[in-house]
Amino acid sequence: MATTNNNRILALDVLRGITIAGMLLVNNPGSWETVYTPLLHAEWNGFTPTDLVFPFFMFMMGISTYISLRKYNFQMSGAALKKIVRRTVVIFLLGLLIDFFSRLLALGPVIALVTLRIMGVLQRLAICYCVVSILALTVKHRRLPWIIVLTLVGYFVLLMVGNGFLFDRSNIITQVDLAVIGEYHLFLYEGPIDPEGLLSTLPAIAHTLIGFLVGRLMLTNSEPDREKRLNQQVMQLLLLGVVLTFSGLLLSYGCPINKKVWSPTFVLTTCGLASSMLGLLVWVIDVKGEKSWCGFFETFGVNPLFLYVFGSLLATLFRQSFFSWNGEPMGITQWMHQVVLAPVFGPYGGSLAYALLFITLCWLVGYRLQKKNIYIKI
Repeated sequence: MATTNNNRILALDVLRGITIAGMLLVNNPGSWETVYTPLLHAEWNGFTPTDLVFPFFMFMMGISTYISLRKYNFQMSGAALKKIVRRTVVIFLLGLLIDFFSRLLALGPVIALVTLRIMGVLQRLAICYCVVSILALTVKHRRLPWIIVLTLVGYFVLLMVGNGFLFDRSNIITQVDLAVIGEYHLFLYEGPIDPEGLLSTLPAIAHTLIGFLVGRLMLTNSEPDREKRLNQQVMQLLLLGVVLTFSGLLLSYGCPINKKVWSPTFVLTTCGLASSMLGLLVWVIDVKGEKSWCGFFETFGVNPLFLYVFGSLLATLFRQSFFSWNGEPMGITQWMHQVVLAPVFGPYGGSLAYALLFITLCWLVGYRLQKKNIYIKI
């Protein structure tokens, strides 16, 4: 398997980079009023390409967790626990920081604290990383598939008895969030359900565990012949991808694929697609040796957390109305879209063009770090 000069696995970095670039793309249009449908989340059941970005990253985080815990021989120790706790706290706090910063500029410090969103993308990542890491160090790995199955089945039962597939406030996910977190600390702008709620983090843990087991599958292959080993890895990843994807699609007749509730079928389908994508990348990069196209995504993949946080904070600054144009308050994002890009590419094309320019700006920062061999880790 191809590695970089820092012993990183190139295919993993590339897929991770694709997901980070995807996150920045869908989160930063020139205007939310003019976004192409594939770049928006599904309103309820079903999924769009945008709905694949976050679950792909969680799948990759599971693989990365396997890699990072190997040095502890998957045995709990003081050093391992310290690392897990530190990473969990830092990632969770970074999620809070991003939300606080966006509210601070718009609402002021007091209201920003009163309405601070407790859960979010990074907060969910932190919780899933923590639980999966502890399970990986305390539970025999052959039992992890049973934990995945029991978690997904148990969660499905909760959804069935708790109006889990209804798009209203009676949904058990919203009821739990309201009782534990409180309405002022939830993200309810796109409907009555917080897409990163507490209860829906349970299947996300199972999701990350699947990634962890895929990492184990990839990195415990003892075939001495490199070519045979790579071909086996590709076949295993593609086969697993097909099985998981079609299992999710078939079961969706009784359990809809739904990102907002992170339904069990959403877990199966997206993990299956991620596994297939990874298998394809291993085949292209390692088997066929086609690496010249990887550089752009590798830059995002080697510093994923930093570039995501940097992009999120920069996007907040760009959307603030710091100046006036023809008497109208504007920020950099609005000015670029309305004044520069939309007149050339149209409202929708200009919105996409702005997102691509924003990704390029973030890439330039990441490329500078990569050229200096700076890899920001927690």
